[in-house]
Parts: sequence; C-alpha cells; structure tokens
Amino acid sequence: MKPTNDFVVIKAEEDSVNVIGLTRGTDTRFHHSEKLDRGEVMIAQFTEHTSAIKVRGKAQILTSFGEVQSDSKHSSS
Repeated sequence: MKPTNDFVVIKAEEDSVNVIGLTRGTDTRFHHSEKLDRGEVMIAQFTEHTSAIKVRGKAQILTSFGEVQSDSKHSSS
C-alpha cells in the first residue's frame, strides 16, 4: 500500500504532551519523539517510514478524517 502523505495537526492542551512516530514494516518501532508544551502545535506527516503517530497527554488532534481529543496523561483526583 502506498502512503498517502496525510498531515496531522497536534495542539498540546497541557505541558509535556508526547508525540511519538512509529515505523512502517514488519517490525514496528519508535523512530521519533517530540515533547510539546501547552499551546505548542506540531504538524506531522505520514510517510514511507512513518505508519503511526502516538499522542500521550491532553491534545487536540486534527486529521483529514476529523478532530479528536486525547485525554490527559495525569489522572484527575
């Protein structure tokens, strides 16, 4: 399957949101990691090397398929 080179916009809604790129192929591995603080925005792209993007922490995520919110990595008591 040929990659579509879709873009994903990730806006951190708290400090220390982790964005992790995962490789494509038979062995899925971490290949890149970024830490975003509240208000920071990252524009990521799926490529021949990136098959998945993991977001850990509270963030707004925009894709060509719509918008989704990730939950805070800190539990609320």
